Amino acid sequence: MKIRRPVVELLDTESAEVLQSQSPGERLAVAFGMWDTARLMLAGTLRQQHPDWNEEQIQQEVANRLPPDSEGGEGGNAQGAPPATP
Repeated sequence: MKIRRPVVELLDTESAEVLQSQSPGERLAVAFGMWDTARLMLAGTLRQQHPDWNEEQIQQEVANRLPPDSEGGEGGNAQGAPPATP
C-alpha cells in the first residue's frame, strides 16, 4: 500500500480575516455545516458505489467511516443514534 503524504493548505489573508472577524459561535456553525456536508457527500458516494444497499446500511457505513460523535459517545450513527448491539 502506498502511503500518501498529508497535504496542508493555508488560508489566504482575506479568508483568515473573515474567520477572525467571526464570533466563536459563528465559526462553530460553519464547522457544523462542513461536517453535515461531509456526511451528505459520503452518503451520496456510498449510494452510487453500492446501489443495492438500503438506507440503514448506508448510514451504518457513514458511521463506520467518520469519527465517533463529539458528545463522548462510542460510535453511533450519523444521526446520533447509538450503535446497534450485536
